[in-house]
Amino acid sequence: MKLLVTGGAGYIGSVVTRLLLDAGHDVVVLDDLVTGHREAVAPEATFVEASVHEAAQVLTPGSGFDGVLHFAALIAAGESMVRPEAYWRTNVVGSLALIDAVRAAGVPRMIFSSTAAVYGNPTELPVPEDAVKDPTNTYGATKLAVDLALTSEAVAHQLAAVSLRYFNVAGAYLADGVVLGERHDPETHLIPLALEVAAGRREKLQLFGDDYPTVDGTCVRDYIHIADLARAHLLALDAATPGRHRIFNLGNGAGFTNRQVIEAVREVTGHPVPVEMAPRREGDPAELVASAQRAREELGWTPARPTLHEMVQDAWDFYRAARM
Repeated sequence: MKLLVTGGAGYIGSVVTRLLLDAGHDVVVLDDLVTGHREAVAPEATFVEASVHEAAQVLTPGSGFDGVLHFAALIAAGESMVRPEAYWRTNVVGSLALIDAVRAAGVPRMIFSSTAAVYGNPTELPVPEDAVKDPTNTYGATKLAVDLALTSEAVAHQLAAVSLRYFNVAGAYLADGVVLGERHDPETHLIPLALEVAAGRREKLQLFGDDYPTVDGTCVRDYIHIADLARAHLLALDAATPGRHRIFNLGNGAGFTNRQVIEAVREVTGHPVPVEMAPRREGDPAELVASAQRAREELGWTPARPTLHEMVQDAWDFYRAARM
């Protein structure tokens, strides 16, 4: 298939691009490189430096695209509460421009990078796809808005749409001697931040909140290896059905507290990770753990690398290769 990957210079998009190429697909990557990295894009892919708002320049009538995988977005939940306008503009307005281009070009299928943040503070754990959607931050709200738009688009225009709701993604991916891992500027995710402290590049790690109703007072999150997550996108392409918007959670179904994650970083790296407690961040739910039963049953997807230590070890290997 001929496929467009928006945000393909980012962490997840770059790994999915590699898997698509390995599967024999023709891939065009569209990324404005505001947060992505040009060197992360596989040389076999065609690269277009442009914003998702400008996708119609690539998705022209007659361009022959068979599908779009949409990763381009702002992703920091905390930042979304202080810069909400940027998140609505990029995540929603940009996605609507992409959907318009998909329709105009007659592209039959679209895979969307959604998030567990749409559930907010869940009322049931593990969280199923039909749980109440009540996001506690602007990031989650923007992703939910696009999910709803895709449902309407599928019904009205027979688009074959799939949303994959990620829980926390970690680890790194080795492809043709190139290690692809998590690089954000500024970094906001727990594991890479903890690795920076372990490497001596930060003095200490801030933990936001130790008074949550969890086993040790810190937030609980479900972590999934980047390789497992990426593989699900290829399965979703095959499962996309005209006129339907299918939604799948992607997670391991097991949660770890922030303190447990930090302890895993200490064990893997052999270095101390000093911690400073800080107040809760606005919009952070106490616990998010996935029910991925639907993905297992309908996509045939099963995580192959489910342990936290494996994810931290791979992330540490990438960190040392890329930054030390």
